[in-house]
Amino acid sequence: MGEHEAVVDMGRYPLAEPGSAAWREVVEHARRELARDGCCVLEGFVREPEALQRECAGIAGRAYNRVEVVNAYNIAVDTPLPEGHPGRIAMEKGNAFVARDHIPADFVIEKLYTSEVFQRFVAACFELPEVHELADPLSGLCLNVIEPGLAHPWHFDTNEYTVSMLTQEPEEGGIFEYCPNIRTPESENFDDVAGVLTGARPDLVRRLALKPGDLQLFKGRYALHRVTRVEGGRARHSAIFAYSERPGVIGSVERTRQLFGRVLPEHRTAAVRSDQLLD
Repeated sequence: MGEHEAVVDMGRYPLAEPGSAAWREVVEHARRELARDGCCVLEGFVREPEALQRECAGIAGRAYNRVEVVNAYNIAVDTPLPEGHPGRIAMEKGNAFVARDHIPADFVIEKLYTSEVFQRFVAACFELPEVHELADPLSGLCLNVIEPGLAHPWHFDTNEYTVSMLTQEPEEGGIFEYCPNIRTPESENFDDVAGVLTGARPDLVRRLALKPGDLQLFKGRYALHRVTRVEGGRARHSAIFAYSERPGVIGSVERTRQLFGRVLPEHRTAAVRSDQLLD
């Protein structure tokens, strides 16, 4: 990370010392948390989150912010599905995304995302030999912006491994909620998903109180998750660092259009999928 090493609290998170006792201790802690519920929060990962806040707030206005109706699988809402299928449950998507091609190369979040030191640490936490940046020119790294009165509804991630960092906290609301391991590569578990979406299974839902500068490691491909409605006068901003176990991952046409309001040639020609799950 070079000049940006000072941004991370290296005393608590010695990324530049892979294999050291302190590095292994942090990695083992993350692995235990991820094994238990698919999520780990490393508090105070960034020493001075104010700098991140300023940078990200400066580009938040570039977010594609069309409010639309979606479902938890981010497939077309008119997709023919059997009665009782959770994909038939429609929700309002009010969150907006600043695409990667709008994030300056000198931003801290860009430097972190592309840092080999950071990627090595993330891979170790997820017990992977390595992680890869998404090949997607829009969604590999992005800024999630949720304005007051809006929410990011229940959904699954396209990528298996997601790393995120809250950069601006709302005055009220905007709580991250998730259902760890509610599905697997072999089973969609539609009954439990429908239970969460209808409110019949609140016992499956966990909640996180995140602070700016906290690093969140998350297995979002198999955990249904959302951000509740933001209240007050300040938007919620979160940087999303999306990695995959294999190279070449690109989002689907439908999902990309939902998130960014545009589709590039790369999305139309991509067909790389890791499983047969609904998106």
